[in-house]
Amino acid sequence: MSRHTYQEQLESLRADVLAMSDLVCDRLEQALEAYETKDGKLAERVITGDHEINQLYLDLERDCIDLFALQQPVASDLRFVAASFKIITDLERIADLATNLGTYTRQAVRDRYSDIDIGYIGERVIELVSDAMDAYASDDAAATHDIAARDDGIDELCEGASEIVVRSLLDTEAGDDALLEDVSRMLLTIRDLERIGDHAVNIAARTLYMVENDDELIY
Repeated sequence: MSRHTYQEQLESLRADVLAMSDLVCDRLEQALEAYETKDGKLAERVITGDHEINQLYLDLERDCIDLFALQQPVASDLRFVAASFKIITDLERIADLATNLGTYTRQAVRDRYSDIDIGYIGERVIELVSDAMDAYASDDAAATHDIAARDDGIDELCEGASEIVVRSLLDTEAGDDALLEDVSRMLLTIRDLERIGDHAVNIAARTLYMVENDDELIY
């Protein structure tokens, strides 16, 4: 295979990974909209659409394996293919967490935590994922450190929201099964948003390693 064709394969892989990230972010936005508006039909579309992302992941996984096996990339190309392989795994898991949000929307029947702004936390998380993918798209190593630092702020938001939920549980009499269901669902929602932020940091970490052979952010 010519060098030109090989480079086209690498460029195509990057484009396909970015296309997958666009789809995942779109699904995440839909899941949060459904959660905020209690739109069951939209939540159902997010849930049933997860198979599309799973198939896309499998297709890109195969592309990465083919590049490893057939082209045997070295040095920076090897880091790029390996990073892309890890990033699509994080994207697939983000999509799974978006599906979780859709499931929580179907289960919710009441408003109890109006003082917790899930929409705001969700917006910050989506921005983090989007910025991490922008760093991957442009080989922006400097941006990866900023993404990791911003995730600390998301962790603080999630910790504060969890404390509100736990306090409500402590202040309520035993035997309120409806409260227990709401507490569980809200804590899971907060946990999943925090995990999405962690996946964004993973993407940034792999980008830093890809660009500068620096594993500082990998954990």
